[in-house]
Amino acid sequence: MEQSKNKEALAKKALETKIIQKIKRETERLNVDNISRTKAYQNYYFRNKDFFWPFLASMVSRNAGWNMTDLQQKEFRVIIPQKDRRWIFYTYERANWLIFEDAYPQLLLYETSKQLRMPLFHLLKEFGVSRFMVEEWELFWDRHDQNRLDIALIINEQHVIEGPVLEQIAYKRQVFATFPYWLQDRFHFSTVLFPTLEGKLYGISVHGFRNVSNRIDHGKRLLKILSDPKMSEFFIRFARMTEPSGSRYDYERLFVQKTRKGHHFPLRLLFPMIRHHRKESKDWSLKERNPVKYFRDVRLPSQIQLNDWYEHKRMELHVLAKMKSFFKHSIQ
Repeated sequence: MEQSKNKEALAKKALETKIIQKIKRETERLNVDNISRTKAYQNYYFRNKDFFWPFLASMVSRNAGWNMTDLQQKEFRVIIPQKDRRWIFYTYERANWLIFEDAYPQLLLYETSKQLRMPLFHLLKEFGVSRFMVEEWELFWDRHDQNRLDIALIINEQHVIEGPVLEQIAYKRQVFATFPYWLQDRFHFSTVLFPTLEGKLYGISVHGFRNVSNRIDHGKRLLKILSDPKMSEFFIRFARMTEPSGSRYDYERLFVQKTRKGHHFPLRLLFPMIRHHRKESKDWSLKERNPVKYFRDVRLPSQIQLNDWYEHKRMELHVLAKMKSFFKHSIQ
């Protein structure tokens, strides 16, 4: 009897080790750049629709790619010095790498739990996942509360990047304390947009990005827009029919009036792949006294269709670049 139990324990341990290694390999394989992450999130959602967060992550990742390629557009090259543009790119890349490194093993472990018909969430500690998310996954397994899990993932991932990015001294000095960052924050050039094949843009501006509560509330608002039963199918159709390139041409090609002239280069032609390493991080949820407060409901602004806003912001950017170029030549 005792020998039989030992064999079962060894077999269980061997299976768990195999699962952990497989998930780590798959996460590393897909976490190489913005395009691979976008596709990984999207493909996961299309094969597993038990909750909505993976699709939200894929669309936010598309936006990160668009923001990255913006940095090599003519207007941004005029307005923002090369060194600052490089640091802004590193910030986008680092934050999105960290989120994927934390979130994707959770998604794969849930998928494996479903396949084996038993919860494996005790293994999340092997991937450095917070205790908060271990409890949320166990709750989801029992209650299947999709909306709660979606919001929990938003809460967790914004805390994951808080220390390594938002509070990291180098990023504070080189990005968040600079004029280019203030400019992006002030003029909302980093607004998250959800396009449709009909050429419409929906979304909301992100303001006060450095505050974790603001980022979480922003994520919840984006979730509301993207998962709205009246609109979600339009966004899903866009995603299915549009291979992510990192260029805003992914959706600008659908406009009746073209917004920008010139060349549209894909992200992989503009930026190299960056090798990252994740330092051992502390569990944010152990020092957070009341994470439940982040589940509070949020309201959407009255205007979420942003086509006119987008045209206006593009014009502002063009004017700023012209002014910068004019003053530069005047001084010379």
